[in-house]
Amino acid sequence: MSADVPRPIRKVVIVGGGTAGWMAAAALSRLTAAGVAITLVESEDIGTIGVGEATIPSLHDFNRLLGIDEDAFVRATRATFKLGIEFVGWGRIGDRYMHPFGTHGRDVEGVKFHQLWLRQSRIDGAAGDVGRLDEYCLSAVAAHAGRFTRPSDNPATVLASLGYAFHFDAGLYGRYLRQLSERTGVTRIEGRVTAVERSEHNGHIAAVVLDGGRRIDGELFVDCSGFRSLLLGDAMGVAFDSWQHWLPCDRALAVPSTSTAALLPYTRATAGTAGWRWRIPLQHRVGNGHVYASAFQDEAQAEDDLLRGLDGAALGDARRLRFVAGVRQRLWEGNCVALGLAGGFLEPLESTSIHLVQSGISRLLSLFPDTGFASAERDEYNRLLRLEYEQIRDFIILHYHATTRDDSPFWNHCRTMDIPASLSGKIALWRSRARVIRDQGGLFTDDSWIAVLAGQEPAPTSYDPLVDTLPVEEAGRFMHHLRDMIAKTAAAMPRHDAFIDRHCRADLANAA
Repeated sequence: MSADVPRPIRKVVIVGGGTAGWMAAAALSRLTAAGVAITLVESEDIGTIGVGEATIPSLHDFNRLLGIDEDAFVRATRATFKLGIEFVGWGRIGDRYMHPFGTHGRDVEGVKFHQLWLRQSRIDGAAGDVGRLDEYCLSAVAAHAGRFTRPSDNPATVLASLGYAFHFDAGLYGRYLRQLSERTGVTRIEGRVTAVERSEHNGHIAAVVLDGGRRIDGELFVDCSGFRSLLLGDAMGVAFDSWQHWLPCDRALAVPSTSTAALLPYTRATAGTAGWRWRIPLQHRVGNGHVYASAFQDEAQAEDDLLRGLDGAALGDARRLRFVAGVRQRLWEGNCVALGLAGGFLEPLESTSIHLVQSGISRLLSLFPDTGFASAERDEYNRLLRLEYEQIRDFIILHYHATTRDDSPFWNHCRTMDIPASLSGKIALWRSRARVIRDQGGLFTDDSWIAVLAGQEPAPTSYDPLVDTLPVEEAGRFMHHLRDMIAKTAAAMPRHDAFIDRHCRADLANAA
């Protein structure tokens, strides 16, 4: 090889374990077959955040990439299945709606289904007796009924429209990925990073130094050190852009509790006076938390709200977390790529934290550098990841801003605050004729935007005029038939608990 041609990378060092670190290690372990040494450095003395116990359907892609058997994964992580998120009290006190995975209804002759539903719901008589929008989504109907099965591969069936993700124990998922990674050649080193050495030649990271003086050198460094951002933030000096003016919640309390009822196949997010509370059912416990804005509520009141809202007995003291919503200005700098909290944080309202780790890993693999670290690859990575953070940010802001709540200073602030132009344009399109235009490459589908907008916004002024090309009575019969088929399909599905018992119940009696 010519001296002028950069050679391939042979040493990758991941700093930090937890979910992000071991996801990175598991995915990058395929490179060991090409002679690349993958080393992960972590300290048992440093805890992990571990609040991201709910996921979105994109995790299927990551698990398939690793060749993970789904039933084995569910047993190992004591997981349950997730058909969506129920939002309680967001648009108005007392209201609730489901943001389901999967699709709403079926488009007809190029007309979006929600447009047809909107037109029919304004008509008097049998043709207009169309019910709620979520009655046309199998994931939502099954979630409300506590039922679950896997979707059909036959696109002609109603069951093919089902979408799902998981609730799991994030610590157990990290342990599961660690075992997989070490079997495929990843080396784990126990130790706390005390210093970072940078090259005088180009400013790249040359090595990390551990307590006791041990030096770990590398060519590509992956920062999974959490909020500390030891490499990208501290060593490389990449600044953090705060989005707290749009997302004012900056504290969280988390506590597990005992299970007292059948396992629900969905997450619940209940709005309070200065934030919201999550409820995530696992096979062995229920995960609970309270995300709130410290400018509008003190910690004592936030903890009281959390504990009073538990369904079962608390299994310990509440853990306290502090954060600021936002992202580093660049997620790849020099020879350092940050994943997870080391690069940015968006609160877990839509369960996107693990997805953003997964997305960062996927982009890194598709743009994997050599030792020349070409700026074109780095710039494209930063462009794509920054855009994804911003798109998810807008979707989360929507939940806070699209409300009529005026019962507390927090909701008055959220309802009246200035929002990004990228979001205000989407809201304006919805309020006019219920149009939803998905960003190119955006994570959340039209169905996701429709679920939240229909669940929290007042009814649009009008609807797409193309709907009026469809006869009213014929459309009414079609919708009644579709709603009936979805209801019958959901009723025929097994109970969520029964499905887990049959396929993937964890052996809790012999658990370590």
